[in-house]
Amino acid sequence: DSMDTVNKLSKYLTEIGSDIKVIGIPKTIDNDLMITDHTPGFGSAAKYVATTVQEIVRDCSVYSINSITIVEIMGRDTGWLTAASAVLRANGEIAPHLIYLPEAHFSVQNFIKDLKRVQQSRRAVVVAVSEGIEIDASEVDGEFQSGKSDNFGHKYLAGVGKALEKIVSKELGCKVRSIELNVMQRCSSHLSSKRDITEAERIGGAAVKTALDGYSGKMMVYKRIRNHPYNMRIDQVDVREVAN
Repeated sequence: DSMDTVNKLSKYLTEIGSDIKVIGIPKTIDNDLMITDHTPGFGSAAKYVATTVQEIVRDCSVYSINSITIVEIMGRDTGWLTAASAVLRANGEIAPHLIYLPEAHFSVQNFIKDLKRVQQSRRAVVVAVSEGIEIDASEVDGEFQSGKSDNFGHKYLAGVGKALEKIVSKELGCKVRSIELNVMQRCSSHLSSKRDITEAERIGGAAVKTALDGYSGKMMVYKRIRNHPYNMRIDQVDVREVAN
């Protein structure tokens, strides 16, 4: 939506002969913009998600009863943030034991089967689920979302965790709770990624320079040069390639 706005403003200002320049700077924690390698904000949000999920895992592990904890994470159409919880496995962590992304078909019946399978070897099961997964209305007892939309026509999503909690409680009968990370994912600056902050400052400065150089209707992007050691450069593309 932001890049579509940049495109429209730039086009309008050009049509009326204005000298105002409009440059788009990526900034979504959802990490779902095309062309750019990643977006500012995602790294810090992913760090918050991974850290919080690990703390939840530690809390769950101290109890002797069987339990299921469902962690609802932001992500309407793309599961980057939810998938980021898997980085814990790089340090030998087994949890989250199950991860569900909006890109894949979700079945409540298969979800229950997955839980039963993991419960055979794990007392405390932790599940990471994206807020954007679609649940068949016939599999849910009542509405779990308001049905209201924002100014861009996007439906308000939060509630999938609580809906799954009710289903699991009914089907499995064990202790179950849902945790919605909500806005903390995008505003918890105490867990900011240093590299994320540094890159955000760099791309913001590059955007200002691009405007001063006379360009408009552009979006700044990260171009990855190599993975090991990690290195990237900042470039620009026509915002029309990214908008919508």
